[in-house]
Amino acid sequence: MKQVDYVIVGCGLAGIAFCEQLLSSNKTFVVFDDQSQQSSVVAGGVYNPVVLKRFTSVWKSKEQLDIALPMYRNIEERFQVKLDYKVPVYRRFTSLEEQNNWFAASDNPLLSDQLSHKIIKNNNPNIDADFGFGEVLNTGRIDTNVLVTSYKAHLKENNQLIETPFDYNELETSEKGISYKDISARQIIFAEGFGLKQNPFFNYLPLKQSKGELLTISAPDLKIDYALKSSVFVMPLGGDLYHIGATYNWNDKTNVITKEGREELLKKLKTFLICDFELVNQVAGIRPTVKDRRPLVGKHPKHENMFILNGLGTRGVMIGPYVAEQLYQFIENNEPLEGEIDINRFDF
Repeated sequence: MKQVDYVIVGCGLAGIAFCEQLLSSNKTFVVFDDQSQQSSVVAGGVYNPVVLKRFTSVWKSKEQLDIALPMYRNIEERFQVKLDYKVPVYRRFTSLEEQNNWFAASDNPLLSDQLSHKIIKNNNPNIDADFGFGEVLNTGRIDTNVLVTSYKAHLKENNQLIETPFDYNELETSEKGISYKDISARQIIFAEGFGLKQNPFFNYLPLKQSKGELLTISAPDLKIDYALKSSVFVMPLGGDLYHIGATYNWNDKTNVITKEGREELLKKLKTFLICDFELVNQVAGIRPTVKDRRPLVGKHPKHENMFILNGLGTRGVMIGPYVAEQLYQFIENNEPLEGEIDINRFDF
C-alpha cells in the first residue's frame, strides 16, 4: 500500500494551490483528477482588486494578492513557463455619472491605491468610448490553461497524478486517516469544483453552479495592450487575439458551448467594438459559487481527516492560494479558519 500525507481530489485552481502548500512543507501527496470539471481551464484568469460594477474593493484583495502572486511566480520559475501577465484594466465609462462615481470611489481611502484618479481619454478609433476610461491598478492575468496543463504534467512525471474518476464508495475513514484502494493517507482534501454535487460527504453544502462561456476572437485592427471592462471583458492575449467573456447561466449544468452564449457575448461586444473581428474559439465551464460569495473551506462534521476546499467562484486565481493557506494552517497547526469561509457558517 502506498503511504502519503495527503490525497487531493481535483487539480484545478483550488487543488493546485493546496499542492503548493504541501510542497512548501515537504508533505507527500497524490492528486486525483479526471478532467470532468473545466472551470479552471476556461477561466479568464484576471486578477483585479476592484468590483467594477459597483466600484468597491474585492474582499481581502490585498491579502489574497500578497499570497497568490508569489505563488504563481514560484511556479513559473520551477516549471519555466509564463503565467503572470501584468495587464492594466480599463473600465469603460458610459456616462458622466459613471465618471463621477469613479472619482468618488478613488477618493475612498480603501480604494485610493487601487483606482487611478485620472480619466483616460479614448484615442482608439475601433472602440466607442466617448466618456473615456478609468484605470484599475495592480491588475493582470494568470494563464490558467498553461498553469493547469503544466502542473498536471509535472505531477504525472513524479507519479503524483491519478487520472481516473474518484470512487467515493472505495474511501474508508478511521481515526488514524483514510484509505482508498492501495493508498493510505493522513488526510483527504476534496477540491473538485462543481463535482462536489456528486460527493456524498459534502454535497449537503449550498454550492451553486454558474456556467460561463468564453470566446476568443482575432481582431488585427484593435491594437490594445490593456484589458477592457465594459458590458463584456476584452483581454489581450497577444498576436491580435483577445478573450471575450463571460456569460453567467444559472440553469445549464453542462460544459457544452451554446449558440445562445456565443450570441450574447457577440451582441454585447458589438455595442462598443467598431472594427472587424473573427471568432476563433469558444469554451465553457461551470464555476463553483456560493450564495454569500465566500468559499467553502473546512472539516467534515463527522470525519476528522476529511476536508473541503471549494466555491472559489469568479476570482479563483486570487482567492485560491489565500484559502488554501488557511486550510493548511487549520489542519497542521490548529489555527482557526476565518468565519466567513468556514463551512460551519451554514446551519444544517
